[in-house]
Amino acid sequence: MKEQKILSDRIKYLCEQKNISYYILAYRSSVPMTTLMHILDCSTKNPGIFTIIKICSGLDMSVSDFFDAEEFADIEYELE
Repeated sequence: MKEQKILSDRIKYLCEQKNISYYILAYRSSVPMTTLMHILDCSTKNPGIFTIIKICSGLDMSVSDFFDAEEFADIEYELE
C-alpha cells in the first residue's frame, strides 16, 4: 500500500473514532480544507511535516501516537 493511502486512511480512521468531521479537523488544526482534502484523496504526494503536526494537533494527539499504528511499521522507504 502506498504511503499516501496509509496516511489518508489513518486520518479518516481517527476522525471516525473521534467522531469529528473533516471540516472540524481542518478548523482545529488550522490546515486549509483544500489541503486536508488533497491529503485524504491522495493527490498530495508528500505533505509537509508541519502539516502533519498541525493535523495531529487537531486530532488532539502527539505525532508519535499518530504514527504508532501497525500500518506504518511495514512502510519501506526508497532513497532516490
